[in-house]
Amino acid sequence: MKNFSAVILAAGVGTRMKSPLPKVMHKLSGKPLIKWVVDTVSSLKPDNIVVVLGYGVQKVEEYLSKIDVKNIRIVYQKEQHGSAHAVMQAEKVLKNYSGSILILSGDVPLIKKSTLSSLIKDNQKANCSVGVLAAEVVNPFGYGRIIKKDNNSLEKIVEEKDADIAQKQIRLINSGIYCFDKNLWKALSKVKPNNAKKEYYITDTVAILKSMGKTAYLTITEDENEVKGINNRIELSQAETFLKDKKVEELLESGISVIDTNNVYISYDAKIGKDSIIYPGVFVGTDVVIGQGCVLKGSSYIVDSKIDSGSTVSYSYINGAIVGKNVKIGPFSHIRPGSVLKDNVKVGNFSETKKAVIAKDSKVNHLSYIGDAEIGENVNIGAGTITCNYDGVNKHKTIIGSKSFIGSNVNFVAPIKIGENVLVAAGSTVTHDVPSGKLIIARSRQELKHKRNNVK
Repeated sequence: MKNFSAVILAAGVGTRMKSPLPKVMHKLSGKPLIKWVVDTVSSLKPDNIVVVLGYGVQKVEEYLSKIDVKNIRIVYQKEQHGSAHAVMQAEKVLKNYSGSILILSGDVPLIKKSTLSSLIKDNQKANCSVGVLAAEVVNPFGYGRIIKKDNNSLEKIVEEKDADIAQKQIRLINSGIYCFDKNLWKALSKVKPNNAKKEYYITDTVAILKSMGKTAYLTITEDENEVKGINNRIELSQAETFLKDKKVEELLESGISVIDTNNVYISYDAKIGKDSIIYPGVFVGTDVVIGQGCVLKGSSYIVDSKIDSGSTVSYSYINGAIVGKNVKIGPFSHIRPGSVLKDNVKVGNFSETKKAVIAKDSKVNHLSYIGDAEIGENVNIGAGTITCNYDGVNKHKTIIGSKSFIGSNVNFVAPIKIGENVLVAAGSTVTHDVPSGKLIIARSRQELKHKRNNVK
């Protein structure tokens, strides 16, 4: 494939989303629509990616400045006068560019890398001035119909409002994705706003180029989901369902059990090992890796985390954590960012961890908070234990050595260091470091007093 540059149209308001957020910033499976398109295009290694922005410029531009794609150029469509007008804004960047120019929309997130590659290669091979990506759809209503010749050359595009009865039966539609040669700019200069909306349409360039003696070629995809635009919340939800169903089918075929495929959510990028079992109600978000033979139960929410093989999660929330092998979490645990649970750890009923490293074979079973802490191996944390890590201004660390036994309802006032093999009596509030091998009791002495006789 020869050199090409891409122009992504992302200037629209998206009024049907009923939101002040720019349409291309709405998320699909945890990722903004514009990022889906940028990721796919950048994987083809274009010379330039030009993004045309209009509504909500600041939010979109700020987001694009933070992603790991270096060759993005931003241009602005201050007033929206149609798709051709949007592409015109890219001329200042690409006017002297000699390679192919790919045009696509920032709200068409599911287009495949292979399809775009075929469009560019087909157009370059056929030496055409414009290649149009067409798609076979079940319901073509509202789309421009493609009239083609036997050799896949494009005769014309007929818009819905101009189509006769026979043309309306055609199921081959214009996707709105194009590949042009350098004649694009000459064709754009001849586009006129001769329509009810007084807008400049990119589709008009096809007829203009043909009138100039240039040729147009078709690349056809049979997967209509690739070219579906997201214009409202219904279509966004439908795209979510499509991605989820596709992911679940992929997991089932690779040896993972999903008990109720209609009652789970699994992100497109989740990696799950063989023989894992996913029960109804589980939500697996983005950036999740789960090992082999894991069990996910109940209304568990897992995002941005790694869980190693043989672990079980029940009715729990896990975010930004690293979980070792054969770990048991839940029911009703909250594992917050920075938590590292090593092999064979147990974190149970209504317990919470945050920036806590808990070494292997240790237990935090009941109603405890372990934050900003290092817990050694084979430590038992009793019910109701709290690391008091925050003094109102700063966070402080608690360190508990291996083989220590912490009784119920203990408060550790950080910063504090507890040695190895320490026994902390239930109900203690510990404010000073404790050496290894000691018993610490830090509570008021119980006193037994007789009641006074009632005085009448």
